[in-house]
Amino acid sequence: MSRMPDTRWLSDDEQRVWRDFAVATAMLHAHFESQLQRDGGMPHAYYEVLVALSEAPGRTMRMSELADARFSSRSRLSHAVARLEANGWVRREACPTDKRGAWAVLTSSGFAALEAAAPGHVETVRENLFDPLSPEQVKQLGEIMAAIRGRLSAGCAAAMAAGESCSEASPADTPRTGA
Repeated sequence: MSRMPDTRWLSDDEQRVWRDFAVATAMLHAHFESQLQRDGGMPHAYYEVLVALSEAPGRTMRMSELADARFSSRSRLSHAVARLEANGWVRREACPTDKRGAWAVLTSSGFAALEAAAPGHVETVRENLFDPLSPEQVKQLGEIMAAIRGRLSAGCAAAMAAGESCSEASPADTPRTGA
């Protein structure tokens, strides 16, 4: 691999941490996905939509706000809501003030599906993320994730405002903080 003079290459320690992070997060996501499919009959992305709706006032959100809250493109969210509608877990309602807008509403059967899936999901999160860590490590992980989220948030917000997904945000769009 050729080395470009302005590239900030990872040190050996950073490379190890990066690879451990990438593998660990992929394994966590696989565990969450597998457990929710097995025990809840839904992918993790659908579970997260149900959670967002369950926490919204009236268990209702505008589709555009729900997409933003899930860092999802409008089309990807629309597909997920269509599947959730087919299960009877969500219904769409037209927005009376904006003919192009729509509301996603969590149904009582959707809330029941969420309630049934949540205990197994929480246990899987606890077993695989928190149980291996000491209380101090949990605190440190929280601080680390808050720093990373803070670094990425501005770029994600800018991308979503431009109608793009969060993954399309350029690092240059995100203000740098610190040294």
